[in-house]
Amino acid sequence: MKRKGLTDSPLHYGKAPPWLFNRMVRLSRSIVELMVIEHGRETFLERISDPFWFQSLGCVLGFDWHSSGLTTTLCGALKEALKDVGGEVGLFCAGGKGKTAINTPLELDSLGDRFGIDTEDLKETSRLVAKVDNTLLQDGYQLYHHVIFFTPEGKWAIVQQGMNERIRYARRYHWLGEKVTNMVEEPHSGIASHKLHQNIVLNMTAKESRDNRKAIKELLIDKRTLLRELDRVERLTLPERHHISPQDIDLKRLRRSVERIEENINTFEDILKIKGIGAKTIRALALVADLIYGAKPSFKDPANYTFAHGGKDGHPYPVQRDIYDGTIETLKKAIEKAKVGNREKIEAIKKLSRILNH
Repeated sequence: MKRKGLTDSPLHYGKAPPWLFNRMVRLSRSIVELMVIEHGRETFLERISDPFWFQSLGCVLGFDWHSSGLTTTLCGALKEALKDVGGEVGLFCAGGKGKTAINTPLELDSLGDRFGIDTEDLKETSRLVAKVDNTLLQDGYQLYHHVIFFTPEGKWAIVQQGMNERIRYARRYHWLGEKVTNMVEEPHSGIASHKLHQNIVLNMTAKESRDNRKAIKELLIDKRTLLRELDRVERLTLPERHHISPQDIDLKRLRRSVERIEENINTFEDILKIKGIGAKTIRALALVADLIYGAKPSFKDPANYTFAHGGKDGHPYPVQRDIYDGTIETLKKAIEKAKVGNREKIEAIKKLSRILNH
């Protein structure tokens, strides 16, 4: 069974203090270098796409275990670290928070030009992943953070975060390209959230929504049938039993959206690429497909695990700067020796790790 992550992430405002963020950059740089030396770039992508490992790394770097800022600050530190060593280790990062997230395609172009990487597929993937988490998974969280980590060969991992300002919590979405066989069905490597929703979540990425997605695609391919059915639906007194109620949708608006579609549709991914197809349109189409074909979508929240750790606000204890700096120095020296063929320091660290884990 695929493991998914759940973690408390209340919305905290402000920034990491410079003394801490600078250390986070330095330590994360050493961790990435050491990981690539020991296990390869693909392992880094795999680990960063695991909500548990990602959260643990944030805690190792000294940030709040329970803060939504762990996501943005950790990704920011990794991005800064990879600016220095990305070309050497073959790992790159684009995106960020707010406007920086929107400019991800431009960053990918810039990195592609600088390092001779074809980023066209990565740009398409970046756009589609954002569309899936904002449109197909309607859980009340609006995306405001999007980061893609990738290799020159085009392998990738994506970390996104959405905000629910009403309940003041954030939700994090993890993707690993190597494990994605279908961009619109069970694509996540993990989803980290505050809690399972008490309210209804429209989860169009669930396997249980497969028939509904298929029905939507067929309806949009045959627009005349869909428009005719919309006439019929508008005349009906729709039942209140649906999780998507008639009050949730505007059939006239849906009609206008359908009439404007000119693109050829072969897959459900093609639907997401159409300009103007957003969350409200998908929600309306899900209801219509249910009414016409009896193809019900899933309303189950996909997040289902929890864990905790500690960080910068002094919980469970303040960050000890001398120990932090010593850790950075130890890893730095280990990396320098490993690069010239002396692996004694790394082997000693591994041995110590095994002892501590017994």
